[in-house]
Amino acid sequence: MTRKRARSSISLSRNWRKTVRSGVLHAISLASTAMTAAWSRASERGARARHQAEIDRLRAEVGHLEEEMAIKDARWKRHSPRKRPHYGPIDRMRILQLRASRGWTIAQVAERFLVTEDTIQNWMRRVDEEGESALVRLEEPVNKYPDFVAYLVKRLKVLCPTLGKVRIANVLARAGLHLSATTVGRMLKREESPVADEVETVTPGRRVRAKKPNQVWHVDLTVVPTGGGLWTPWFPFTRVQCWPFCWWVAVVVDHASRRFVGFAVFKKRPTSREVCSFLGRVIRAVGAQPKHIISDKGKEFWCKQYKGWCRRRKIRPRYGAIGKHGSITIVERFIRSMKTECARQIVVPFRLDRMRKELVRYAIWYDEHRPHMAPGGRTPIEVYDGLKPANEKPGFETRSRWPSRWVKTKGKRGAKLELVLNYVEGREHLPLVGIRSAA
Repeated sequence: MTRKRARSSISLSRNWRKTVRSGVLHAISLASTAMTAAWSRASERGARARHQAEIDRLRAEVGHLEEEMAIKDARWKRHSPRKRPHYGPIDRMRILQLRASRGWTIAQVAERFLVTEDTIQNWMRRVDEEGESALVRLEEPVNKYPDFVAYLVKRLKVLCPTLGKVRIANVLARAGLHLSATTVGRMLKREESPVADEVETVTPGRRVRAKKPNQVWHVDLTVVPTGGGLWTPWFPFTRVQCWPFCWWVAVVVDHASRRFVGFAVFKKRPTSREVCSFLGRVIRAVGAQPKHIISDKGKEFWCKQYKGWCRRRKIRPRYGAIGKHGSITIVERFIRSMKTECARQIVVPFRLDRMRKELVRYAIWYDEHRPHMAPGGRTPIEVYDGLKPANEKPGFETRSRWPSRWVKTKGKRGAKLELVLNYVEGREHLPLVGIRSAA
């Protein structure tokens, strides 16, 4: 008796192989959407459920990073080991330090860094060599002025990678070490062209200029995704722009001081009534009312309700020019800084109170500790309150022979310094940079 093969009662399309790849993308994107919704529901439950959801999110993030590294490694593995770029002497020492810390074998190190086992063995044999031709070297010593200052600049760049050369120069000046941006760029050994923070606000008609704080405010709305992004492979190629996939954040920035005046977080795009209520809360909290409020022509601002609210409070609404670059650049540049320095450095929370706390921490750091290029390296709070800038106080002088007859210095010349780095409530993306004399 012969057995008949079991056949499926569901017939497959002839062209199913042509659509299987797009089907995989759809399935993965649907799974990501479902996981985001599940994590958001868990964030509103008990502490145990929130902790488990956070663990699951971090595990997923680790899996994504491992997959990203695997793709990059596979690209280099297609080249012969002799044709791959060589590691420098300092990088070799860092690899050996990592091996000692993780307890890896030679085979594990060679596999992870795409080199041969003989190469690692050669590094270990020659680890104690001295001189400029040494195969393995530590970072440059800090016993002389150029090396010492370069070491501080490099360490600050490593610990705070979002800082550009101008920002590093301003931060060090506030801590007592005065360097030019070109000197910092030369020490970093790479050319950077940071985007200018300030461009004059352009509106149809006469330009609005602020001579003192609380004369002109900028307001705008932005979307902060809770995951890595909002893209999906199906129509309309994006997830719904509302919670739990993203937060809507309204921000207010003072024109003269660039102070982060206030913010509000919404689960979906706010209405004009909600925006007016938010602006009223900011005015009451600050205790001052602006003469002008500059915004774009979004439906929340270009409407009778918002214009009537401004008219009742004797505030003149101004609007950026449609399609003209730089019309509302101050608030747009602030939003870019907020996303780069805060939202993209953390795992964006699903709970409203935690999201507000993250923005409060960023507001404290931005206003009180982050130097701004427009007011000459001062912080927004120093401009707002009329305080003496920290970067204009006497600083350290690390050059023993440098003439300082016309410049007041802190302490003796030729001082050796060390970097002191703290963080706002332990958040490593919000650094508090200081310098003190080395023992």
